[in-house]
Amino acid sequence: MVDVIRTLDLTKVYPGGVTAVDGLNLTVAEGEIFGLLGPNGAGKTTTASMLTTRVIPTSGRAFVSDIDVVKHPAIAKQLIGVVPQTNTLDRALTVWENLYFHGRFFGMGAAASRAAADEMLVKFHLTERAKAPVMALSGGLAQRLMVARAILHNPAILFLDEPTAGLDPQSRIGLWEIVGGLHNSGQTVVLTTHNMEEADQLCDRIGIMDHGKILALGTPDELKNSIGADTIVTVNADGDLAELATRLQETVEGVDSATTLDGSVQLAVRGTDRVLLRVIAAADAAGFAVRDVQVAPPTLETVFIQLTGKELRD
Repeated sequence: MVDVIRTLDLTKVYPGGVTAVDGLNLTVAEGEIFGLLGPNGAGKTTTASMLTTRVIPTSGRAFVSDIDVVKHPAIAKQLIGVVPQTNTLDRALTVWENLYFHGRFFGMGAAASRAAADEMLVKFHLTERAKAPVMALSGGLAQRLMVARAILHNPAILFLDEPTAGLDPQSRIGLWEIVGGLHNSGQTVVLTTHNMEEADQLCDRIGIMDHGKILALGTPDELKNSIGADTIVTVNADGDLAELATRLQETVEGVDSATTLDGSVQLAVRGTDRVLLRVIAAADAAGFAVRDVQVAPPTLETVFIQLTGKELRD
């Protein structure tokens, strides 16, 4: 497969010595949805901003479709579509005009831009809103319009930065369906998110990121399988949880790791046979009163916790 994004030791250090992205080496293949997953401040948005020419790297290089984004930013901008975190629609224009003038801005002729705007209205179910001011749109409709605008000029790569932040569940699912449809048509998408369900649902590959570095990289299933556990058991109990974690890891067969997190102990367990009974019995034998026990399969958040010892939604 052809790589349409490449970074070589890409680094961004902000004034004051804050390293947002630290020596990032990454490739994204044509036609895939690639996700950067991590907590706020992990470096996801800065990475996307450097790839889309909005932030100049401190060092290293970045290429989109073999175009150096620092040396040739104008050419690179023609190859990308961007949906940022904030609403950047022109509030002085209607829905249709936002689409039409975007095409004109990217060098499309008047007829071609009109046709493309009309096509996007149909494709994104916005025809009835064509003449409406964008101020009248709900958050979900505004986000849908921003995606339509971003792909109107047929970019090679679409960047979505926290695309569903602040959306209600129905709008979020609707946007997921749109992104899935773009993927089916062959669109390359780079998605930054701290929503693990979103990453799991949409992405072909995911880079889990924190403190400017990629901690783990692979498909969602590869990442979840990488911890070697069949089950994640979360135990809520009274007392010294660090001591409880140690005792459970020592006495419950199949426990690979035990982590204390926000008033609970999280166990990564191989095998599921009578796991609840064994965990409760071990805690009781150690003198701990268990208030609640939950069992779930490994998730992307589990992977992040195993790597960093903290929750993904920090």
